[in-house]
Amino acid sequence: MPLFRGNIDPRCGYCKHGIRLVGEDKVGCLRHGVMAASAHCRSFRYDPFKRVPSKPVKLRQNYAEEDFTL
Repeated sequence: MPLFRGNIDPRCGYCKHGIRLVGEDKVGCLRHGVMAASAHCRSFRYDPFKRVPSKPVKLRQNYAEEDFTL
């Protein structure tokens, strides 16, 4: 069950069966061997602890009074 969003794309990079290889964009899969981190298979099981969420958008700091008028 995905956390926070219901439409997370399956990827080996955050699969329960995969182990990310250091210094590469590859994953060692327990079921299919070495695969690309962006690949996926039908054995995909989501692991929320392996997924790195995208960075939040920075808020603008300098607002003018015109920004708050209708």
